[in-house]
Amino acid sequence: MKNILIIILTALCICACQSFQELEKNPNVPANSPANLIFNGILNDMATQPDEERPWKKGARWNQFYTINYNYYGNNEYDWTSSTSMFNTLKNVVKMEEEAKKATGKDLNPYSALGKFFKAYFFVWMTQRIGDLPMNEALKGTENTSPKYNTQKEIYLQALKWLDESNDDLSKLIAAGDISLQGDIYLSNNLKAWQKVVNTYKLRVLVALSKKETDGELNIKARFAEVINNAAKFPIMTGMSDNLAYKYNSTYNKYPINPDNFGFDATRQQMSSTNIDILKATQDPRLFFIAEPAEAQIKKGLAQTDFAAFIGANPGESLDDMSTKALNGQYSFINRNRYYKNYSPEATIQIGYIEMCFNIAEAANRGWITSNAEDWYTKGIQASQGFFDIKNGENTAVLETRNGANATSAGYTVKFNFTDFYAQPAVKYTGNNAKGLEQILNQKYLGFFMNSGMEAFYNWRRTGYPANFAKSGAGIGNSGVIPRRWLYPNSERIYNEANYKASIQSQFGKASESINDELWILK
Repeated sequence: MKNILIIILTALCICACQSFQELEKNPNVPANSPANLIFNGILNDMATQPDEERPWKKGARWNQFYTINYNYYGNNEYDWTSSTSMFNTLKNVVKMEEEAKKATGKDLNPYSALGKFFKAYFFVWMTQRIGDLPMNEALKGTENTSPKYNTQKEIYLQALKWLDESNDDLSKLIAAGDISLQGDIYLSNNLKAWQKVVNTYKLRVLVALSKKETDGELNIKARFAEVINNAAKFPIMTGMSDNLAYKYNSTYNKYPINPDNFGFDATRQQMSSTNIDILKATQDPRLFFIAEPAEAQIKKGLAQTDFAAFIGANPGESLDDMSTKALNGQYSFINRNRYYKNYSPEATIQIGYIEMCFNIAEAANRGWITSNAEDWYTKGIQASQGFFDIKNGENTAVLETRNGANATSAGYTVKFNFTDFYAQPAVKYTGNNAKGLEQILNQKYLGFFMNSGMEAFYNWRRTGYPANFAKSGAGIGNSGVIPRRWLYPNSERIYNEANYKASIQSQFGKASESINDELWILK
């Protein structure tokens, strides 16, 4: 009995020495998350959020890379409503920075350096969709549940500041030999590679501001020239191996279209005339690696590698007409051998060398820098063709063609010589003039194929090129007009109503917003 009393008194003593908060803690739930695990999640969000911007999803149709011919699987309409928000990911960026500082005791560490890049990336991602955003007062949790909006200009200025700070921090870490970064699914924890990504992305941001090139505060021309003229301070990508590219596998991370869904949608999707017609006009062999010849054209006697055998559907066409024509074999399907053969046909580039080449060429064409525009223009074309393993000499393109119920797949020899290809008047750079700019932008559009989210659309929205981008028709939706922006997330209208309404009035001069409103960046 005495022993029992001792045990009880001891237990009571222990309980008395513990606070309620300590007893409340669940030992099976982690109290914090290592920075590298949060970092890994942010990297995945870059490529997978929102789902519509992944390859062969809605975003690719809005880029007019391909079309759908069967309404069960979707349509080609620009049915934009409220935009996705990336504030949850940005909260994780802040948490990553906090955990990294807690673990290292230092403000300067790889996660904080890349955190600045991520803030620039995700705020720009959101603002180019919808416009002004809460930024300075955002991400403060319960301290401020109704943050005021920053203008789109302020967001871009802050993004450029973050990118410069990220570059400076990475330089210091690299000089110190820091190798503490972990959890990197893109660049094997290589800070030098990340620094190239940061500065290459900065060039994208500056080009996106081309309509504001006379704005003294933004100072776009000088900022762009500073990067190009000081490679030691602002290293940029030098080849395709520097790409920030999302890789796939056959188990838990499969390419969006693959053998699993071949039977469901392989013949419900065909190529868009916007993309196909540019390739046909320049006799570009990339055509044979992304598309298949139309069945009706083969029945007419055309060869499988005859450029005339490839027909894309106009995205503005009504779905009923498109479905009928697709059923009759009048359109080219996507290349089923390339995209349905396995689970990892290609990596998806988020920020890459191909785009960078054309961004530099565009800046040179506009007179921002003294670099040779033609040199960067040709580098971009060759890099994009190299993405499909196209080389001088003989190339093998595997094409599936259908004759009624019978389908055949075979390899066809495609001979290619870049010098001859480039000599075509439609391809050879015409100089730093309006036509030369159109050539750069057309090739940039082709280089974006199934890469970089909605960048192909944003470039068309900014410049009007490619000129054959379908701009009207029943298939477009929105009364036959391509919208200019998304609406704000519902959460802003519900929980931040006063600031939301003030922002709409400030941006668009009215009480309500529309997907047809023009953003500041485009004015």
